[in-house]
Amino acid sequence: MSDKQKRPDIATPLRTRAIMNTYGIAVKKSLGQNFLSDPNILTNIVDAAEVTESDDVIEVGPGIGALTEQLARRAKRVLAFELDQQLLPVLADTLAPYPNVTIVNADILKVDLASAIAEHLPGATSVKVVANLPYYITTPILMGLMNAAVDFASIVVMMQKEVAERLSAVPGTKAYGALTLAVDYRMQAKLAFTVSRTAFIPQPNVDSAIVKLTPRAPLTELPFDEAALFHLIKGCFAHRRKSLWNNLQSLFGKAPATKAVMAETLDDLALEPSIRAERLSLAGFIALTNRLHERGVF
Repeated sequence: MSDKQKRPDIATPLRTRAIMNTYGIAVKKSLGQNFLSDPNILTNIVDAAEVTESDDVIEVGPGIGALTEQLARRAKRVLAFELDQQLLPVLADTLAPYPNVTIVNADILKVDLASAIAEHLPGATSVKVVANLPYYITTPILMGLMNAAVDFASIVVMMQKEVAERLSAVPGTKAYGALTLAVDYRMQAKLAFTVSRTAFIPQPNVDSAIVKLTPRAPLTELPFDEAALFHLIKGCFAHRRKSLWNNLQSLFGKAPATKAVMAETLDDLALEPSIRAERLSLAGFIALTNRLHERGVF
């Protein structure tokens, strides 16, 4: 067993508090900082990501290095982005035994990931994202990752349980919505396991969950325009309790000619006007977008 494997885990409650006391770390609520203090959960996260020595890993918000440490023990290389400058000397200390870790002081929302990978992970062939995301910017980070010019092998992230349920929801459920479809358009989402709030220092006000995103199978039909598709989806979920028909009228107006075209389109797609948006799959929304476009509504 190597020296780094013999070291006490950063994530134990005792060592987490000792590190915080040593460096006078005051948790910044503005950055959504909560430090996971259960090594077993961290191991489960790395297991869910199926990290191997052939994988390079991107981490967002390493904190004091608890998850980073577990990743470094299994991955080829780890590239972690930390916004809080206060934590840089902490990470330099806690991760000193791991030469395969690179810490970059940067805002992940402003990072060109393709360029960062080329610079810090040259020759990377299998890149995975594994991170405990700040709750307050989970969605922007996720969308940024999925829209990056990088073909990630997988994205495994911890987030607020409620958001995780929305990502992995199926049509017809309360959690299903515009965010579900935005993710489904690019990735397949699966809720791996949940994490109690008691596993963090300090404790957040909500429980968390781990979601695994993997590249989805190619779509059988593509939208004529992605922006149009998501404009339609957003509009159809604007008033969840209203019918699809009423939301379409709010989007495109109530002119008789427009209503006639929309009614004809719904009939062609065998969609009842009274149906709610939550009943439509991604394929259903794409078909609706394209048929409305063909009839000049878009």
